[in-house]
Amino acid sequence: MWVSGGSGAIQERDAVTTDTLSNELVINSTQEGERIALLQDKRLIEYHFDRNDTNYSVGDIFLGTVKKVMPGLNAAFIDIGYQKDAFLHYGDLGEQFPSLSKWVKGVQSQKITVGALKNFQLEGPLDKVGKAADIFKKGQQLLVQIVKEPISTKGPRLSTDISMAGRYLVLVPFSNTISISKKIVSKTERERLKRLIASIKPDNFGVIIRTVAEGREVAELDKDMQSMVANWEQLFQTLRTAKERDKILGELGRTSSMLRDMLNESFDAITVDSTAMYEEMHGYLEKIAPDKVNLLKHYTGKVKLFEQANIEKQLKTLFGKTVTVPGGGYLVIEHTEALHVIDVNSGNKSNQESDQEATALAVNLSAAKEVARQLRLRDMGGIIVVDFIDMKSPDSRKKVEDAVKDIMKSDKARFTILPITKFGLLQITRQRVRPAENIVTGEVCPTCGGTGKISASILVTDEIDNSIEDLLVTQNQSGITLYVHPFLHAYYTKGLVSKQMKWYLKYYKWVKVVKDTSLGLTDYRIEDERGEEIELHSPAAAMARLQDREIEITD
Repeated sequence: MWVSGGSGAIQERDAVTTDTLSNELVINSTQEGERIALLQDKRLIEYHFDRNDTNYSVGDIFLGTVKKVMPGLNAAFIDIGYQKDAFLHYGDLGEQFPSLSKWVKGVQSQKITVGALKNFQLEGPLDKVGKAADIFKKGQQLLVQIVKEPISTKGPRLSTDISMAGRYLVLVPFSNTISISKKIVSKTERERLKRLIASIKPDNFGVIIRTVAEGREVAELDKDMQSMVANWEQLFQTLRTAKERDKILGELGRTSSMLRDMLNESFDAITVDSTAMYEEMHGYLEKIAPDKVNLLKHYTGKVKLFEQANIEKQLKTLFGKTVTVPGGGYLVIEHTEALHVIDVNSGNKSNQESDQEATALAVNLSAAKEVARQLRLRDMGGIIVVDFIDMKSPDSRKKVEDAVKDIMKSDKARFTILPITKFGLLQITRQRVRPAENIVTGEVCPTCGGTGKISASILVTDEIDNSIEDLLVTQNQSGITLYVHPFLHAYYTKGLVSKQMKWYLKYYKWVKVVKDTSLGLTDYRIEDERGEEIELHSPAAAMARLQDREIEITD
């Protein structure tokens, strides 16, 4: 059941009947954190796990301390409280660093008493080709922002080019520049937005106008601007009494930031299964987009949300080493410390086209869509090498390359795609700001219990013999049926005087033996005359009871 955020009424989820792609955000709350899935026409295209114990997220602002200056790297290592020192390169300081440094010292010394920068005297821009050793001093305190989360053995990567993202705008302190997203192509619209922002922005604050600001009225833009100015004021107040390693301003959680960045006209539903998360998101939506509150639904059904939305099954099939490509073919995905490798294979698709070139092109075009989806789904970053099936025609290689570029247009991460080489290799670099998502799709083997070892196969017949004797003699059972692997079935039933017949001659009770191919070589089960499975005691316990019985007879 889904509870609507608008009216509070319980309603079933309607089927999408429009021709446009439906977008749905599904959030499942667990003890470890929130599992966030973005569905497009019910197909999973993005997955994130926002863990509760993560205190170092992209966008968080800390008061860090210089621990070590590295002239050879032209960088410094900064202590922000993480187990490994964070990395700050000279190139990530930003032009506004002299102004930021001056402002931080003024706030900490209580010489600056207001957060507004109207009367603050900006410093000149930082030299782009300077040296870290001339800027950093051991023990120096810096206001830094995380631009890349800790990945593998590396600590966070930092910048002092502080910015605050809103829904329509990005606020950049110590600047007066107004920049506009390149995706807004209309000259008239660009001029309109620039004029509007110039009239409402505070002094000494620069603004980056995001793509979603296109067509928005001044009231909406001003509301977004005031929200970010309020965040800056909060940063100022916290910084006045902050100590080293303190988090000065936290970025929104993964869920709220996804709402902020993705909420647009094409969004159809936001479904959550936690009351606390529902109330938090309801308040956030009322603040940034009151007209979207009715998209929020609270799921209260008995079946788990990810099961109900068919997400659990998709996770199992999409995060494995091998991924099937719709229409034929499959991908093999390998991850290393240096790069990700994706191998494209034709599978049974090789028999469906008239010639080799046509087959390769058809499989590669289908694979291109799945490759782009996998990059976004697993949030794979760094260097990705895709080994497509060899194509002799340059036109075919260009078609596949264009297909990848076209599908990745909707990817919010920055990326670069190089032309396909004559060996069929496509090289992609994709922005990596957090560890790639990895879901273990394998399950513990029911036979070995995950140890990789099974009990000695030579002993299984002894275990079965002991179980049979325990059931027929000690428990006085009759009409039992033994289910075993086909190999064991042959062992018990073949021969002039089979093991099955020997049981009958020994106990005067017939044991039916049935082969079951689903059982492992050392597995077996026994059912009673009603067809109900008998709970077997461990072999050790059965042996102990038999020994007790022998002692009683002896006595």
